[in-house]
Amino acid sequence: MHGVVTIPNAVSLVRLVLIPVFVWLVLIEQTAWAGVLLGFIGATDWIDGYLARRLDQVSEVGKMLDPIADRLAVAVAVVLGLIVGVLPAWFAWAIIVREVVISIGAAYGWMNGVRRLDVRWLGKTATALLYFAVTGFYIADGLDVRWLWWGSVAIGVLGLVLYYVVAFAYLGDMRTAIAESEAAESGR
Repeated sequence: MHGVVTIPNAVSLVRLVLIPVFVWLVLIEQTAWAGVLLGFIGATDWIDGYLARRLDQVSEVGKMLDPIADRLAVAVAVVLGLIVGVLPAWFAWAIIVREVVISIGAAYGWMNGVRRLDVRWLGKTATALLYFAVTGFYIADGLDVRWLWWGSVAIGVLGLVLYYVVAFAYLGDMRTAIAESEAAESGR
């Protein structure tokens, strides 16, 4: 089972298991606690990767599990936040549209032989800012703290700008990777 049952994979699995708890907290109108839990899920995002490298437990399962936990947590928080009115609609829809475009681009790339793109530091920064903003919106909603809501707007706008800049960069990376894949195919 080496490569599957590892400490980093356990951390990613815990993050996945906490997502239904987050949903439950939102549904029972404990949005501040849901925000705290979302913040925990987001803050622990770096731990699994750090442990994998530090403990020499990098695995293919972990490479899939970590981004799944991250994307699923964000998707659930954004869609649920839109539905229950915790997130401003413009903010939630801006994230959803970007994710749909990137997903379509990734599927297109996969169909054309692209199996992996390098993660960009700016993308990690944008994701962290959006985690802060979404978490802030949830906590602000639960505690009715206006300054935190406005702070989340400010952080969210910055995160969205970076998120879209990185999206265009990834789409460019995808075009380059597809061209390289096609060139390798024709050279066989």
